[in-house]
Amino acid sequence: MRLRPGALDWIFPRVTRDEKVDPSERVLPAQSDFDGRGTLHWRHLTLSDNHLLIDLLTRVEDHDDPPYRTTAEESAETFTTTASNIGQAMVLGVDDAGVARAYAMVRIRPGTEHDRALCDGGVDPAWRGYGVGTVLLDWQLHVARAIQAATGRHGAWALIHVESPAADAADLLQRYGFTQTRWFTEMRRDLTLPIPDVRPHGNVQVEPWREDLDDAVRKAHNEAFREQWGAEPHTPETWVHGRTYFAPEWSFVALDRTTDRARVAGYLISGRYEGDWEAQGWTEGYTDVLGVRDEWRGMRVATALLAAAMRAYAADGMAYAGLGLDLAVPTPQYGLFSELGYSPTRYSALYAMPL
Repeated sequence: MRLRPGALDWIFPRVTRDEKVDPSERVLPAQSDFDGRGTLHWRHLTLSDNHLLIDLLTRVEDHDDPPYRTTAEESAETFTTTASNIGQAMVLGVDDAGVARAYAMVRIRPGTEHDRALCDGGVDPAWRGYGVGTVLLDWQLHVARAIQAATGRHGAWALIHVESPAADAADLLQRYGFTQTRWFTEMRRDLTLPIPDVRPHGNVQVEPWREDLDDAVRKAHNEAFREQWGAEPHTPETWVHGRTYFAPEWSFVALDRTTDRARVAGYLISGRYEGDWEAQGWTEGYTDVLGVRDEWRGMRVATALLAAAMRAYAADGMAYAGLGLDLAVPTPQYGLFSELGYSPTRYSALYAMPL
């Protein structure tokens, strides 16, 4: 689970809706002059600004040093896959020289219990401490409420992901009434260690990823994650979102061949994020999604899938296997992953507030 910009889209997939709100009708941040630093000129952020956005993200990520680096292809997905939002708004702040110094996005996802306003943003390190972040947060909350009002919907929650140890961001959110609701842990496993030879119980076989199984895996995923916090069913369109760096050669499907018609018991989807390796200091194969359907839990399916992925990563010369965990409460115990040799490398959190 790479929580780079836009990655919450995987947890809260886009669901097609008929009602839309034109982002051009929304206001821009009210304040433009920041005492002691200068003036920011606000405009709606579009795909034509992607080069400015990626330059800003590069400065932000080089300073904050998260366990990823966003590429131009990934940031472009923000603009090319937003048609199914209930509503959205994106703004960019540039200085007098035309250099991007801040950005913010709000994207409303429909939910079974309540809608979710996914808020993302960043401020150039050279412009921090002047109140820009506060202005952006005020704007995000205002826009989220305006979208809800315009569509006649109620009960949304604003959600913001914070990388640790971003204490300033956490303090700001807590002052506004946000509370920490989810904990995310990045983990890695040294591939020079022996990789267990594991076979699932029963008549289940782990096989290489095949394109013709993709939709069956989607349906299995919807079943496996139906009780997961915040999960919404993936449609065929949302299922393929975010696959810029999908690595089919590192992905696997566990099939139960007890009957003539094989059934998907579990699956593992990997990503190859080469742009992150220099920043991390190591190469890795990354497990984006791991799932096992209820009927096959307790049959070592997940263990066999992880072992198969490790072998594939190691065969391609990767130093580590990586993955991310989404937890309801912080814990030093990681069960199966600790047993297989994974250890934490980074923590982050999701903050929520009812609108």
